[in-house]
This record gives sequence, structure tokens and C-alpha cells, in this order.
Amino acid sequence: MAPGRTILGGIAGHALTADEAAFFREADPWGFILFGRNVDSPDQLRRLTGDLRAAVGRDCVITVDQEGGRVQRLRGPHWTDWPAPRDQARAGLRAMWIHHRLIGQELRDMGIDSDCAPTLDVAHPETHGFLADRCLGTDPGQVARLGRAAADGLLAAGVLPVIKHMPGHGRARADSHHDLPVIDAPLQALEAVDFAPFRALADLPMAMTAHIRMTALDDAPATASAAVIGLIRDRIGFDGLLMTDDITMNALPGSHADRTRSALAAGCDLVLHCNGDIAQMAPVVAAAGRLEGEALRRADAALRWRRAPEPADLDALRREWAALAA
Repeated sequence: MAPGRTILGGIAGHALTADEAAFFREADPWGFILFGRNVDSPDQLRRLTGDLRAAVGRDCVITVDQEGGRVQRLRGPHWTDWPAPRDQARAGLRAMWIHHRLIGQELRDMGIDSDCAPTLDVAHPETHGFLADRCLGTDPGQVARLGRAAADGLLAAGVLPVIKHMPGHGRARADSHHDLPVIDAPLQALEAVDFAPFRALADLPMAMTAHIRMTALDDAPATASAAVIGLIRDRIGFDGLLMTDDITMNALPGSHADRTRSALAAGCDLVLHCNGDIAQMAPVVAAAGRLEGEALRRADAALRWRRAPEPADLDALRREWAALAA
């Protein structure tokens, strides 16, 4: 039987409870996402990732948000505290590749084989503060080149990148964790700037949607808009596995189950549920159902991108990165 159409993050603490393990065994999500509340020490984290895979009985994908700066779940003293993406970008393409090769190695050593990065949103003067320092720049060509270097670094470490937030969150003036941002830019401007980095990296295996409304395309939030998902597939050219951003964010209307059904009906492949307990995850799991058809094909294709880390002199890479970033 195919796994469920979910990536679940409702893990309360540093270890799975018996109830959580039983729920995940039945829910059988395609993958899991971890947060700071799940991270304590290397030995603990390796046990947790192993227990999550044991709960579903397969080598499922486990992802995390490890961008650097404010958005990184693994931190010192056990892991490296990385600069924010905006600051990473100043060091150039080689430093960006090394940076993500090293991030990927730290994740892979913990049993984490995906990173919700790089962020390909193009920064604008109006970009909300929750996102601004997570952007790689204001020029779409440069964002694409840096994003490619980041993705290649992660892949070299055996970690699947998840490009975000399709089709482009950079013009948003609101924080989608709390409100639905409305972007009034004309389609021509969006095509030339905001969509461009995603088009350049459309060959990659996984991506995440943006909880935004683009008035040039639809009145519905992008995550729940067949018009926007169609644009992602047809005009941007992304045929990889498309997950929602966190379905619990307040930008979306309706219950979590309603949001799940709307996102899948619009054409998303997977629903990401990040925050909540078993009682809150259960309606999402029921509404999502199992992977099938094109969504299953894309999920299987994403798994084929997984590979062992390439050999590397990690100490030498750290010294080179420090010199480039100085």
C-alpha cells in the first residue's frame, strides 16, 4: 500500500511516545519534519530519526528547516550556528556550495535526509521581516545561481533540497504564519522576477508552496489554487514533488481538514502538517488519504534522487568556507 499524502511534524518532544509511534504506524506518512523541540543531542536525535523510520517500517524521508540564521533547528553547541541566507549570499557561489555541503553532512549524520532549503524568493523593498534575511538577494539571476549552488551542496551530502516558496513569496508584506499576504503585482512582473529562480531550478526533486494570494492569478491562496498550481507545473515547468507549506498557518481559511482537501484538489502532492498533537493531525491524515497517480509517481521520483554522500575532506571545506566568508 502506498504511504499517506502527508509529511507530519506533530512530535511533542525528544523521543516518540508509545501513542505517537502507534499513530504514525497507522497514519503511515510519506515523511516527517522535525523542529527545535525535537532536538537535544546527537545521540538523542539519531535515536529519534531511527524510531520514526521504525514506526512506519521503511526508510522514509525526514526533513527539517536548516537555512541558517533565525531558521535552523540544529544549533550549537552540538552543531554549527550558520549565518542567515542573506549573509551567506555575500560570500559567493563557492562558499554557498560549501556551506550547504557542510549543513547537509551535519543533517545526514543525524539521519535527516532532506532540508527545506534553499529559499528562492526574490527580496523586494516591501518584503516582510519574517522572510527578508532568508532571501538570497534582489536579482533573480543571482538568486537562481546561489540557489543552484546550495541545492548542489545538499545533494552532494546525500540530502534532498526542498526549494521554496513557489511561485514566489518575496513581494509579501504580511507574515503568512499570521495573515494571508496579498500580492497585486502584474503577471508580467511576476514572470520576469519572482518566478524566474524557480523556473531555473525546476529540475529539482521537491518544492514547497507559498501561502499567498496573487491577484493576477486567482482570489484563492496559492496553496489551494488550481490556477497557481497549474502555473507552477506548466509555466514554471516544475514536475517534482510539491508539498504545501505548513497547513496550520493562519494564512489559510477553514479547518485543517478543509485546507488539506483544498490543497490536494488544487494539485499539491503532499500536505505538510507541522504543529499539533495526535488529535490535530488525525483529521489531516484522514482528509489526505494515500498517494496515488501522478502524486505517487512524483514521490517515487524524488526518492530516486537520494544517494550516499560524496567523499569530502570536511575539515578542509570548513577552512575554505571560513576564509571565503571572512
